[in-house]
Amino acid sequence: MYKCLKITFNAQMPEGYLQKMLQKKIKKLSIEGVAQQLMDDFIKIIVCGAMEDVDTFLDILYKELNDIELDELQIEPFLKDRDYRGVFRILE
Repeated sequence: MYKCLKITFNAQMPEGYLQKMLQKKIKKLSIEGVAQQLMDDFIKIIVCGAMEDVDTFLDILYKELNDIELDELQIEPFLKDRDYRGVFRILE
């Protein structure tokens, strides 16, 4: 089953942290989407893929963000609005 999620939260993260934190750990997952730091502290992640891979992504995200103070974490279903071409990108 295919699943898409939109994950948003506020957190103070050093520059390049999203890339270091996620890029290597999710390469083996068959997911697509985008992660982006939109404003100073606002992070938006859209992830799509097989339900098992998206759940594994969430587990990795929770584990990596455990030491960072999060504010207003929201996870909600998302309808895929564009073609991510089978790649997960981190925009900074």
